[in-house]
Amino acid sequence: MKDTKQVFLTKEGLEKLENELEHLKTVGRKEVAEKIKHARSFGDLSENAEYDEARNEQAQMETRILQIESILKHAEVIDEEEVDVNKITIGSKVKLYDEEFEEEIEYSIVGSTEAAPAQGKISDESPVGEALMGKSVGDVVTVDAPGGAMQFKVLAISK
Repeated sequence: MKDTKQVFLTKEGLEKLENELEHLKTVGRKEVAEKIKHARSFGDLSENAEYDEARNEQAQMETRILQIESILKHAEVIDEEEVDVNKITIGSKVKLYDEEFEEEIEYSIVGSTEAAPAQGKISDESPVGEALMGKSVGDVVTVDAPGGAMQFKVLAISK
């Protein structure tokens, strides 16, 4: 049975995946075909590292194309207008107070395919994201993380 897990995407995340897919199907496929054609011109394919590398690149690209197509097939786009600012959901932007480091931090809660913690985008399935789901302003959340328990107070929720 195929994995038909619902995938949540923001409008920005959907556009990014659609653009990547289009690029891979047009530019990417042409580039890798040229690499294969060029590598074939070297003759004996049994000891042709360039050919093997180009074929591996082609396989990885085709795998990524299938992966993106599957994500898009099961995607539900989060309508920013429908994001509830009274509780944290996918699509929420949250401002938190980190009790341990005594600092304010901001995160956007996104689906797992868009997660980029270094850019402040955390998945609803991550330890912090999961603990925040459904919480409201003023709530204190304790997150059991690999480095120990962390405590956050929800300061604000926005779209």
